[in-house]
Amino acid sequence: MKRLFPFITILTLLSACTIPRLTPTPPAVPTLTRPASRINVSSTSTSTLNAAHSGTSTPTATVDPNAWKKLPVIPQTVSQRAREIYAIGQKLGNQPNVFTLVGDCDATPTWFLGDFDLGPKHYNLGSYTNLQDEIDYFKGSFGHQSLAVRRGFVAASVLAPLWADPKQCQKGETPLSCELRITKPAFAFILLGTNDYNHRKAFEPNMRKILDELIANGVLPILGTKADNMEKDYSLNASIARLAAEYELPLWNFWAATDPLPAHGLENDLTHLTWASNDFSDPTNLQSAWPWRNLTALQTLESVWNAVK
Repeated sequence: MKRLFPFITILTLLSACTIPRLTPTPPAVPTLTRPASRINVSSTSTSTLNAAHSGTSTPTATVDPNAWKKLPVIPQTVSQRAREIYAIGQKLGNQPNVFTLVGDCDATPTWFLGDFDLGPKHYNLGSYTNLQDEIDYFKGSFGHQSLAVRRGFVAASVLAPLWADPKQCQKGETPLSCELRITKPAFAFILLGTNDYNHRKAFEPNMRKILDELIANGVLPILGTKADNMEKDYSLNASIARLAAEYELPLWNFWAATDPLPAHGLENDLTHLTWASNDFSDPTNLQSAWPWRNLTALQTLESVWNAVK
């Protein structure tokens, strides 16, 4: 049975990203509530986290199976536990101005956030100029190719030494452990689930392992919901939201950002996002999903960063 895993995973990897196709422009433009430019919080506690180094977690909250759909796109509050994870990471030597990504090809710099390391000629913030300070602070992270990101990755792939880069990773390291050792990030976006629709039973247990490893290393996870519904019942998004509540972690509810968009921001295959450039001043662009993904990711990172620093 063990020899089936690489074969199944290879088949999964073949189902990932393709070149996007533009969809016709509809008249309506969705409106999202922007987070406050700065969140005032009390000084970060440096107390020891429960389960931070034990590899286990204790449930602290639950989310109704459908309640996640009404959660805000941008996390409006950041828990004390999240601030403690960040603080412990600083004691462990994590770089405060570095974030990384864990996910499939939709988390590669070509598609996601990479333009913000290429300079202003490659993006236009429009009215969101407050985000430039964040872009300057995290310079280098936007274009970084995470070793925990690869086409077709499922949650299990991130934990499998089979998929670790043999040129950069040590023997026995997983893609996740290798990325954390090399990059030493303070934050990590977790962008998984699209390719897990055939691995639903394993998804949440593997996500727990990912979260436990990040927390044990003092890396603050930021969980993101997905726009698609490949599993047909939204159970993977519900699981992502439930884990964010249980672990008291920031949730970027990207699904809610795409809800007002035509076809939920999805191509005809109901998997890939509709594409437009990162010009946030152009209302036409903001009728496609990719600009919203980049914009709301920046806003989420800004909200969390301001809360913990």
